[in-house]
Amino acid sequence: MERIINKIKIYINGDSKSKKVKESLEKDLINKNFLIVEKNYDLAISIGGDGTFLKMVNENNFNNNIYYIGINSGTLGFLQEIDLDKTTNFINRLANNDFKEENICIGKASIITEKKVYQYNFLNEIVFRKNDFSTLEVPVYIDNIHLEDFTGDGLLISTSTGSTAYNMSFGGAIVYNSLKTLSLTPIAPINNRAYRTLTNSVILPVNTKIEFKGNNDLFLMIDGKNKEIKKVIKIEITIDKKEIKCLRMNDFHFIKIVNNKILK
Repeated sequence: MERIINKIKIYINGDSKSKKVKESLEKDLINKNFLIVEKNYDLAISIGGDGTFLKMVNENNFNNNIYYIGINSGTLGFLQEIDLDKTTNFINRLANNDFKEENICIGKASIITEKKVYQYNFLNEIVFRKNDFSTLEVPVYIDNIHLEDFTGDGLLISTSTGSTAYNMSFGGAIVYNSLKTLSLTPIAPINNRAYRTLTNSVILPVNTKIEFKGNNDLFLMIDGKNKEIKKVIKIEITIDKKEIKCLRMNDFHFIKIVNNKILK
């Protein structure tokens, strides 16, 4: 059977542990006749934590012509499927095409200012607050229908993949990672007689558009990267039409990941 993956690029987070893992991994891959390259690769492997995986996907501009997988040398690593003690098994299975492909949705955000439109993709989440961290007051629309006038510290919109990241820290629901959803999760919402704001996350299906309107100087965090954009008059968030391809071992199961990473 012809090998599906031949050329591999490895991304690391820069610490000494990841560098050692990379050196060992490269030797083992070369022994199995894989090519370690910098361009035109079939598979991108990240070594580190979730931040390394996010950086890898972003640096590839969410290219859906390659596979992505992560080796966890960090602390938790929801996105990093392969544990360090399983790398030999991973390489053997890779050489024998003993894996499956899982298509993962990504989010798309349009940040509209008085003078410019900024476009961003995100794998995990986008968070926005007032740039001076004062109370954010913004009307929220779903498919052009008014949902609420949000009042609180900020808002977080996550993909299904990102539901177990920052979203979970704010009490957002865990969503099965292969579902195509967006979760709208409030950050420190105010709900009293003066302000009526949802205090729970809202999970929205594919083809839904979330809109925030107003005129604000905003602080944004997109997959862990911070940005400050002034005079934002509207934000539109949807699930992008393109997806990325994550390489999975054949025994991969999302519930196993949740149990192993959160409950054990």
